Amino acid sequence: MSSSSCAVSPSVTTELLNPISGRFLAPSRIHHQPRSKCEMINRRGFALKGIMASGASVMGSSLTSEPVQGVERLPFKPDGYNFWTWRGRKIHYVVQGEGTPIVLIHGFGASAFHWRYNIPELAKNYKVYAVDLLGFGWSEKAIIEYDAMIWRDQVVDFLKEIVKEPAVLVGNSLGGFTALAAAVGLPEQVAGLVLLNNAGQFGDTKAKTTKSEENFLQKSILKPLKEIFQRVVLGFLFWQAKQPARIESVLKNVYINTSNVDDYLVESIKMPANDPNAGEVYYRLMTRFMLNQTEYTLESFLSKLTCPLLLLWGDLDPWVGPAKANRIKEFYRNTTVVNLQAGHCPHDEVPELVNKALVDWLSTLPSKASLQTA
Repeated sequence: MSSSSCAVSPSVTTELLNPISGRFLAPSRIHHQPRSKCEMINRRGFALKGIMASGASVMGSSLTSEPVQGVERLPFKPDGYNFWTWRGRKIHYVVQGEGTPIVLIHGFGASAFHWRYNIPELAKNYKVYAVDLLGFGWSEKAIIEYDAMIWRDQVVDFLKEIVKEPAVLVGNSLGGFTALAAAVGLPEQVAGLVLLNNAGQFGDTKAKTTKSEENFLQKSILKPLKEIFQRVVLGFLFWQAKQPARIESVLKNVYINTSNVDDYLVESIKMPANDPNAGEVYYRLMTRFMLNQTEYTLESFLSKLTCPLLLLWGDLDPWVGPAKANRIKEFYRNTTVVNLQAGHCPHDEVPELVNKALVDWLSTLPSKASLQTA
């Protein structure tokens, strides 16, 4: 995918990150709810969004757009901030502030820059990290077989090797699903979990997992032809998604307040796609990763979750509506919900509200987790 994108493509599902936008309306209410399982992203939508996120060309280096009024914004750096070597791969991350750690994880096709309005504010009281998942943003576009657990392992090792103390994980879309998996994978180092319109699906109890053996015709002729067709189609979609006008158009379909679709946002989506491996990574994500997600259900992770959970939900999300948040509440009792009048990426649409709701919730966590502000 690309280095720093946070957009959606015309053929990716509910996973992509969400650009700035949204109306700045106060949260309806905060309430605790019972246990609930999360849903997985819609494949088709995810694919559309992913396409756009992966592809993009590079815009001029000067970012003329003004930041949201009254909200400090992370400076955009074309070369990125910090890098960490994980399993021989280069991983990009941003770190600011001092105090209890908060780790921010972007969605499909996005990057650390999608937390542009959250990092500076949260860093006033916390040590904030924003990491680019392997294959996205400024992290290496590794040519590997992508699986949801590769990102879980990356975040778990990031906590062990870089953060090195109990932290709160915050994830949007695909980043939310990754954060959930990591919280279960390393419970002793995750003091709290925050999900913003996260990806993931609940298991279909009626689905039958029957596998049939491939015959000679399927394996030798039909399968290769299918792969060729997929490469042609996805190659075209990737190329199309790189066009600036297409990126802007897709973003405006996802953001409630289209004025937030600015140069900074578009640039952060376009730059990563210039990587020579971006197209191949996109192809692998769309044909392999996206088609093998049913084995990882939200309930399978939520049933093992042990820390407090906060849902910051954009109720106007065209990809993942409030029904998923309600289901999660029903499944996992230790859940607090804040409903926001925003789309798929409330952290970039209504950053003031998200930052305040997050800080307020952190102050309610057990003092032993050292999560209260000074």
